[in-house]
Amino acid sequence: MASLGLPSSSSFTVGSSRSLPGRRVLIEFGGAWTRQGVGLRLRSKGSFVVYSVAATKEVVPANLEKEPHKYFDQVTIIVRSGDGGDGAILSMPKPPADKEEAKKRKKLNWGPLRKAPDGSILLPMGGHGGDVVIAADENADSLLEFHKKKRYNARRGSDVGAVKILTPRLRDAGAAPTLKLYVPVGTVVKQKTGSKLLADLTKPGDKILVARGGRGGMSMLNNPVSRKVPQKLIAPIVTDPRDKTLIKGVPGEELVLELTLRVVADIGLVGLPNAGKSSLLAAVSQARPDIAAYPFTTLMPNLGRLQGDPETPDGGLCGGATMADLPGLIKDAHLGKGLGRMFLRHLRRTRLILHVVDASADNPVEDYKVLCEELRMYNPEYLDRPHIVVLNKLDLIQEKGRVEAIKQRILEVPDVPSMQDDDRTARSYPRAAAVVGISALKREGISNVLKQVRRILKILEQAEEGDQA
Repeated sequence: MASLGLPSSSSFTVGSSRSLPGRRVLIEFGGAWTRQGVGLRLRSKGSFVVYSVAATKEVVPANLEKEPHKYFDQVTIIVRSGDGGDGAILSMPKPPADKEEAKKRKKLNWGPLRKAPDGSILLPMGGHGGDVVIAADENADSLLEFHKKKRYNARRGSDVGAVKILTPRLRDAGAAPTLKLYVPVGTVVKQKTGSKLLADLTKPGDKILVARGGRGGMSMLNNPVSRKVPQKLIAPIVTDPRDKTLIKGVPGEELVLELTLRVVADIGLVGLPNAGKSSLLAAVSQARPDIAAYPFTTLMPNLGRLQGDPETPDGGLCGGATMADLPGLIKDAHLGKGLGRMFLRHLRRTRLILHVVDASADNPVEDYKVLCEELRMYNPEYLDRPHIVVLNKLDLIQEKGRVEAIKQRILEVPDVPSMQDDDRTARSYPRAAAVVGISALKREGISNVLKQVRRILKILEQAEEGDQA
């Protein structure tokens, strides 16, 4: 291969069971060589069998590595299942010519031909093409890898082979292995054309067969000339040249799929940039998100599992609920400002929302109203879910009574709630289930947050059990 100008580390296997015997092989290379892959095409040219190899390239977004948060949760890919392998045209075996040949067949365990209960001859089938399966894997956390390679092809089934005589030892050709694509838990699989929902993989191990491999071709008996097939043996026989098309395997399926990741979490953390959401997640779980004193430290959702409830029969040995830390929201995030809109959809699976508010800010109540309004403008159903207001950074507050005043303003209940833009109060939105003050960095008040979270989740579980009953 070095003489052809290819890298010495590259190698090719040139040849095919379909190649005509006695034909010479000519290799033509075209296009620039890339390590992403090659396309192989077979054609005839005079007395040669020509293999044309053309380089192919995968289109990768130029800023994929620089801005992964824009690509981690949605991608479009193309999958194709494998074609079925071809059958073969076989001839009936001739009886042994002499005793020596009979002994040879006996030594090779040459028994009677395989037959079905109805007396028909069981002819070998071509191998089944490889299926394409998408499975949820808890070790995967994003869809970034699918942006680097967007086409996935399963392998083709094996052919019956070049054996021309039907023997008792001839079996079906081997099926191609299943191509499994592993995606994060919470991935929604849709067919691009028509946006047909195929699966919602919400649990580890969930999987969906998206493309079924082609069925292998059937084998047929050649039209006998010197020896007829016994009438009591039934088998497909080639009587016309057009019958040979029946031995071809069925082509595989090709689909364009849209994968969308929706984070699976019981609790969602929302808040303005630098409000302390990541610090809270690190304080209540074993997660270690990036924490820094500048806005938009979190660019992609972080997941953590809460400590087990010590009041349960197992004493809290089993982990608790799952919490997701989402990137910070800013005002008008629902219009596309900042990073918020692309992450608000990850709240769809949450049962409880924690509003993290910086209590040391100039106007914490106004910040809380901004969060509520952004959720309402993006999806009003988010306001129907119970939520807890977590007043963070109490260690930075010097004024006495400031925290209690903030709690009262958040929990105040007017006679008639106002929803006018020019007269919107905190109680224009559903009442918070609880308001808790903490200092996430100093681990102060964390037990109160966990207590309120477990209390509300227990109420929700009881309500769900009551609805099922």
